[in-house]
Amino acid sequence: MSSTQHTPLPYYEDRSPGAGTLPPRPWTPSSDAARLSLNGTWSFRLSPTATAEDDAFARPGYDARGWDEIPVPGHWVLHGHGAPIYTNVRYPFPVDPPHVPAENPTGDHLRVFDLPGDWPDGGDAVLRFEGVESCARVWLNGEELGTFKGSRLPHEFPVGGLLEPSGNVLAVRVHQWSSGSYLEDQDQWWLPGIFREVTLEHRPEGSLADYFVHASYDHTTGEGTLRIDSDPGGRITVPELGLDLATGESATVPVEPWTAETPRLYEAWLTTVGESVSLRVGFRTVVVEDGLLKVNGRRVLFRGVNRHEFHPENGRAVDLATMRRDLVLMKRHNINAVRTSHYPPHPAFLGLCDELGLWVIDECDLETHGFGVLDWRNNPVDDDRWTPALLDRAERMVERDKNHPAVVMWSLGNECGTGRGLSAMADWIRERDPSRVIHYEGDHSCADTDVYSRMYAPHEEVDLIGRRTEPPWSDPELDAKRRALPFIQCEYAHAMGNGPGGLSEYQRLFEAHERCQGGFVWEWIDHGFTRRAPDGRFYHVYGGDFGEELHDGNFVCDGLVFPDRTPSPGLIEYKKVIEPVRIEGAEADGADGAGGADGAVRITNGHDFADLSHLAFTWTYEAEGEAIGSGELAVPPLPPGESVELKLPAPPPGAEAGAETWWTVEARLAAATAWAEAGHTVAWAQLPAAAPGAGARALASGEAPRREGDRIVLGPGVFDAATGALTSLGGLPVTEPPRLDIWRAPTDNDNGASWQPDERWGVIWRRLGLHRVRHRTDAVETTPDGALTVRTRVAPAAVDIGLETVYRWTADAAGRLSLAVSVTPLGEWPCPLPRLGLRLGVPAALGDAEWFGGGPGEAYPDTRTAARVGRWALPVDELQTPYVRPQENGARIDVRWARLTAPDGSGVRIEGDPAFWFTARRWTTEQLDAAEHTPDLDPSNDTVWLNLDHGQHGIGSQSCGPGVLAEHRLNATSAEFSFTFSRLT
Repeated sequence: MSSTQHTPLPYYEDRSPGAGTLPPRPWTPSSDAARLSLNGTWSFRLSPTATAEDDAFARPGYDARGWDEIPVPGHWVLHGHGAPIYTNVRYPFPVDPPHVPAENPTGDHLRVFDLPGDWPDGGDAVLRFEGVESCARVWLNGEELGTFKGSRLPHEFPVGGLLEPSGNVLAVRVHQWSSGSYLEDQDQWWLPGIFREVTLEHRPEGSLADYFVHASYDHTTGEGTLRIDSDPGGRITVPELGLDLATGESATVPVEPWTAETPRLYEAWLTTVGESVSLRVGFRTVVVEDGLLKVNGRRVLFRGVNRHEFHPENGRAVDLATMRRDLVLMKRHNINAVRTSHYPPHPAFLGLCDELGLWVIDECDLETHGFGVLDWRNNPVDDDRWTPALLDRAERMVERDKNHPAVVMWSLGNECGTGRGLSAMADWIRERDPSRVIHYEGDHSCADTDVYSRMYAPHEEVDLIGRRTEPPWSDPELDAKRRALPFIQCEYAHAMGNGPGGLSEYQRLFEAHERCQGGFVWEWIDHGFTRRAPDGRFYHVYGGDFGEELHDGNFVCDGLVFPDRTPSPGLIEYKKVIEPVRIEGAEADGADGAGGADGAVRITNGHDFADLSHLAFTWTYEAEGEAIGSGELAVPPLPPGESVELKLPAPPPGAEAGAETWWTVEARLAAATAWAEAGHTVAWAQLPAAAPGAGARALASGEAPRREGDRIVLGPGVFDAATGALTSLGGLPVTEPPRLDIWRAPTDNDNGASWQPDERWGVIWRRLGLHRVRHRTDAVETTPDGALTVRTRVAPAAVDIGLETVYRWTADAAGRLSLAVSVTPLGEWPCPLPRLGLRLGVPAALGDAEWFGGGPGEAYPDTRTAARVGRWALPVDELQTPYVRPQENGARIDVRWARLTAPDGSGVRIEGDPAFWFTARRWTTEQLDAAEHTPDLDPSNDTVWLNLDHGQHGIGSQSCGPGVLAEHRLNATSAEFSFTFSRLT
């Protein structure tokens, strides 16, 4: 009789969460118990496998003088030991759970420390790790304490009996790969190391093992009920409320509630016989009621972002100042909610959310997305052997973060498919904390959740969901449950590269349908690491730049801020789209709502809780982009959801006859807050007062062309007689003659993602050859009416489609040269055009741009909400948006006129009819298209290239979400447009 003997799995491969750790407890930032930070410089040794070295280094007296040094918190791959790896979905190792590769980089960390002289006698002590990726084994003074997994979660060991006054040896072995890695496939860099704080905490006799703050709010009475349970028991004092009560007892008193708009916190003290901790209590109640998610009795609208933890030099070792900077930026851009994708953040981050005011979906440290490409075979969340590890992660998240009023939802994790383990997590969380709702997107049946959550649902589907008429689920009971739930988009509007487009259309749906309670843009920050080019320029790198075997390129750069936390145009657009005050034109005294002497403005308070008393409103009257008057607008303190119509003042004098005039109305902070100074703009709108007079942009005419040898002269213009190409304007060389341009360097959203079901226009454009069109001149004609007409055909090779393009040049005695362009499509175009307009080159000395039109930043058809009509000026070099992967950028919208000038004031002025998109840069579109990183773009010493576009294709969100909406596509249809050029001297 034979038998099979199984060798036990090593601790880093078994399915357990670890061994030897204490039960989780709340994060307590302020306690009178002694603490010792063990952050700093540690000795470090990297081994190629998990078994390459024995554990002798953990014993006191081990000689580690030959080791390297590394900072803790930190990641060893960012300090010269190995390299980061970026994958979105695919595991970067063979999928054979729970096993990991033999090639398992293992970092041994060593720290010798002394206790402070005032370290208390007696009691116990715990060694606390806030975050270690991905598996750790820990020794103190030669004694093994245990092991743990769960990279973004805290773990503690009791160590009081092992401590010495001096020479304590703390040894930590960290494995890059472990069974826990299968649970942490979270669309981010794989960054091993001890990346959050390590702390030694004294635990006196009678110190707190646990406490739970229950602080509800009754919106009908205005009263809050406080009860704090603790182990051991103690007393609670809240001086501002006059409360002094025992733990476990309840008190109900009038309070100001906590909301993301009004983050009212009350200082409290919890004292036991051994410890006193300070707490910040926020009273609020979260329920799903009447099919809506309500806080304090009111529906909330999430204007959110997903946030990974990231620093361009330190990875996930993010300091407190950077966390605060993130949240201040969010608040300044009208963001009111954060989903902590896809793991609990550093605990201090949640404290800042309490303080500054943001709703939080706290997400568990769990994602098994890589099993999705394997049809979810062997998915850990549907394997009972993994359930203890899943429950451990849920428990550590909830117990650590349960006392934060900002946390209104617990999320089971992300992109794990479905399974019994998720249900077990939901059941445990619901029993432990019924005061919050449960979120999970990966099961559209909503079997375990309290909200219906989706990713990247297109606009038309969101509309159906808002009407509760979405396609039915297969199970009638679950279908009925789901239809009764509130809806959020936990991810939408993929902010990769130039974009996202379509934000305003989403927001209108969120505001139109009560069930649609907003969403969370993916995501907050580009995860690009900083690198210096040979010429000294800094830039950012992404997947594949570290020689990874598998990687997903720049898909890791999909944020609203660049890696250095500079806001992208996408964030500026998002701020405008989600502003919590709506300002619109309105009828008044029979006026047509266009603003004028009898015009009016309608102000609507879109806040969920706050009235408008914290805002001051102003008006400005502008003519041709110049302010000629301003004043205050008296707006009452409207409650949420209410509107008022106010008459605007009479337009101030000073505008020239026929000038284009606008009212600009702004809502600004009346007083400083914790996140912005007084005067910070929260919302704004522009209302047209008067359009320009008729004929303001009439084409120049009157001067006849004449031939002079191999050239044609027409007013200030000199043309090549054979091709009709403009070569100079009033003596100013034209380094590249104007001609039709339809190509743009595809954006990430143009290129789309391989899994997208819709047309990926960037791929189709390149397949058709739109990046390599040819221009054929069919005729150069001078006509009796004084025009120079050039007839051309523009088309790519190998296909029978094209664009018949006619250029008609005229001039007048005032020195203006005008061009009327007529474009007619030839053949059946299977796609929209990237752009339609003119491209030309002017001398590089013309490095300063000024324009009247949309600004100050870039805008495209579906990203134009934040563009203000005004008079703007920037150097050409500052017109570029430095996307981590270069792509189409920098277009200014609705430009009436633009001029390019040299330092001496010479240059060229361009007027358009109709208004046009204006782009200026020191490299060609072809160079921009070829670049992989910003240093690949070498500015020309000879030329500034201009694009004067009649049309641009929209941006969309197809790098992961929906493509360009039909109304923003630039279809190939007949078009006419014109420009007038004037030489500036």
